[in-house]
Amino acid sequence: MKTSLGKSQFLLLALLAALALAVTGCGRDDDDSAGGGATTEATDTGDGGSSLSGRIEADGSSTVGPFTTAAAERFQEEESGVQVTVGISGTGGGFERFCAGETDLSNASRAIKDEEIEACETGGIEYLEFRMVNDGLAVVVNNENDWVDCLTVDQLNKIWGPDSEGKVQSWSDVDPSFPDEKLLLAGPGTDSGTFDYFTDEINGEEGASRSDYTASEDDNVIVQAVSGQKGGMGYFGLSYVEENSDSLKAVPIENEDGDCVEPSVETVQDGSYNPLGRPLFIYAKKESFAKPEVQAFVQYMLDNNTEIAESALYVPLTDEQLAEAQAGLDEAIEEAAG
Repeated sequence: MKTSLGKSQFLLLALLAALALAVTGCGRDDDDSAGGGATTEATDTGDGGSSLSGRIEADGSSTVGPFTTAAAERFQEEESGVQVTVGISGTGGGFERFCAGETDLSNASRAIKDEEIEACETGGIEYLEFRMVNDGLAVVVNNENDWVDCLTVDQLNKIWGPDSEGKVQSWSDVDPSFPDEKLLLAGPGTDSGTFDYFTDEINGEEGASRSDYTASEDDNVIVQAVSGQKGGMGYFGLSYVEENSDSLKAVPIENEDGDCVEPSVETVQDGSYNPLGRPLFIYAKKESFAKPEVQAFVQYMLDNNTEIAESALYVPLTDEQLAEAQAGLDEAIEEAAG
């Protein structure tokens, strides 16, 4: 049965509604003045936790890519208005885009080459180099390989040198004590900074390598090739070893002191894993530092370097390396503001 409100009841309800609106309004005023309201658009760029927006474009090394991707995922959890896109076209391919002005950041597993510097100068691109993380190149074999305990640089050169093409086809060709097991090789393509670094350190000349191997810019292809053949062998960044330890194993390498050293965070950090320990870089376009989201993202990678590096299976910067990178960022931000 439908009932109607009396006049006194109606006035009481109206008064209560007015009081509720007044209280809610006061609450919004407090949030606005403090900048903390959920629906308030933050404009403060200080330590209060502002909301940024925009897009950051990165491309380049497949070795550095997982670090930048891990950083981007964490950063976007705090700054959901910023979209960070990370492409993987190899170090050389990344520099092509970077020097053409197409990207803000270029991931590189080696230092920029003279011809790439010239390309950036031609394109009017000024940049800053950041040593962002450390890594080791790991030589890997199939898990069924039970004959290799350590390899020397000379043995690696015998396997991968350009003169070995068509000649070194079996493990017994590397060392007579090894079995007559077919040697099946996989490694980075020629556009990869990992390829450049490995060939320079092992074969004595950047880019000097046999070509009769499975080449790919995708390290997962190398993992599949090595894990699929008993005589398989390849090389790539240390992070992929730990991710795929159930299907392949890393080979200790004899260092300059004559010690056989396994690739690991500790041996890369202390320098004993040589000559295949290396720095990894991110190159940033100076013009992009005019965008607060780029400043914030690079700063985030430095502020959280250890956590990001360890989560992505890299070796963090040392305190000295971190201080050097921070000084470079401070200078770039000051220059962009001036």
